Amino acid sequence: MNDLELIKRYIEAYNTFDIETMMSTLHPDIAFQNISNGEINAETHGMEAFRTLAEQSKGLFASRKQTITNVETNESQTRIDVTFEAILAVDLPNGLKAGELLQLQGNSEFTFRDGKIVSIVDRA
Repeated sequence: MNDLELIKRYIEAYNTFDIETMMSTLHPDIAFQNISNGEINAETHGMEAFRTLAEQSKGLFASRKQTITNVETNESQTRIDVTFEAILAVDLPNGLKAGELLQLQGNSEFTFRDGKIVSIVDRA
């Protein structure tokens, strides 16, 4: 499986809340960051920490979908631009309410080791 196929498998699993398939695409040393408005609001290192975050975030959404709109690849990483749409399952501290549609534009940078994703940086 090439890098882009691995990313697509990860995104498809993310969209369907399939945490086991998401985990199967990741290197044991996975590092993850979510950056929103220039600030890191989530960060994990290692499989168990990533799984914990994935399980927690699963409960926030009744549905969610990332759609890849652009792909840029160089020797060390692949960057994708995405649109993100989700229906919230719970009220959020920022005032958004359960049942509301959340729409964002962002990008994700993926790096790879040993045929797996070893780093993900999400920006919105």
